[in-house]
Amino acid sequence: MLLPALAPVAACTVALGGLTTWVSTGKAGSPPRITVTSGRVFLPYGSDRDTAAFFEIANSGDAEDRLVKVTSPAGSGIALSRHRATEAGAAYRADVSTAAVPAGGSLSMSPHGLDVTLRAKAGWQDGDLVRFTLHFQHSGRIEAIAVVVRPGTSGQ
Repeated sequence: MLLPALAPVAACTVALGGLTTWVSTGKAGSPPRITVTSGRVFLPYGSDRDTAAFFEIANSGDAEDRLVKVTSPAGSGIALSRHRATEAGAAYRADVSTAAVPAGGSLSMSPHGLDVTLRAKAGWQDGDLVRFTLHFQHSGRIEAIAVVVRPGTSGQ
């Protein structure tokens, strides 16, 4: 009667031993480790307050993470978006719900790809610092600062 029960118990013991060894030797990986740098936000032009912000996001961990939201006290209507073009070449903004930050990789925002769109508060000047909070699926909230730059300058 014990023989039929012995096979599943032995299989579970071997599997548990293998998993324990895998984890204890560091082979199980690490969670995402997100850093946010190089924040910049375009100075709005004229009376138009619509603008975009860009960040460099690196993940030195062994698991993917996702940017799910960006907030800031310095603006309203904040959204993740991606620059798109029609077949005729006209540019438009497409909202993005989340953006992947691959394990061991990075996500580089730019005016020609992923960005953060917002309606800026009045009074920004070149060189001002703007506080943002980037919200990640696994890493939670990460505070970042973006420098206000004029579009087309080396701050891009």
